[in-house]
Amino acid sequence: MSKSVIISGQPAIGKTTVAKGLAKEFGLKYLSGGDVLKELAEEQGFHTGGDDWWDKPEGMTFLNQRKTNQEFDNKVDEKLKELFYKGGVVITSYTLPWLVNNGIKIWLAGSQENSAKRMTTRDNLSSEEALEIVKKRYQENKLIYKNLYGFDFGENLSVFDKIINTDGLSADEVLSIAKSLVKNLL
Repeated sequence: MSKSVIISGQPAIGKTTVAKGLAKEFGLKYLSGGDVLKELAEEQGFHTGGDDWWDKPEGMTFLNQRKTNQEFDNKVDEKLKELFYKGGVVITSYTLPWLVNNGIKIWLAGSQENSAKRMTTRDNLSSEEALEIVKKRYQENKLIYKNLYGFDFGENLSVFDKIINTDGLSADEVLSIAKSLVKNLL
């Protein structure tokens, strides 16, 4: 049974791109913690279409709802932990690296300006809108995870096998670095 891989980092840093590339390269299954959370949002009556749903008013409303109801995040994390321990998956998750042992854990670092730049291209937003969204999502998620699990998201990175600074690198360059690491640890 092969190990599982977790890709984490702040919003819009390139987690999905790296995770999908690793899954394809190593024949692993790709899972998104955000997609599992969106399934729970749909059960609550939200319409979660589009990759940029989290950045829209309805996604922000759900984010605010999560601050008062930890049930959503608990369900997602329990499901992701179960899948992680079965092996053979690449998972994007904000929380999982702090909640599981073993596997391969990669943190994608970079400036919020870099994330906002990626978001302007991906979601057709202005630089100002994108930066505001990145900052808000980062701070709100950080607060949720501190209250829920007691860790400081994005600060104590000692749980990671590798930290890749994405600033100044193309998506292909980041993926190449991640592939080399996973090849050596898988």
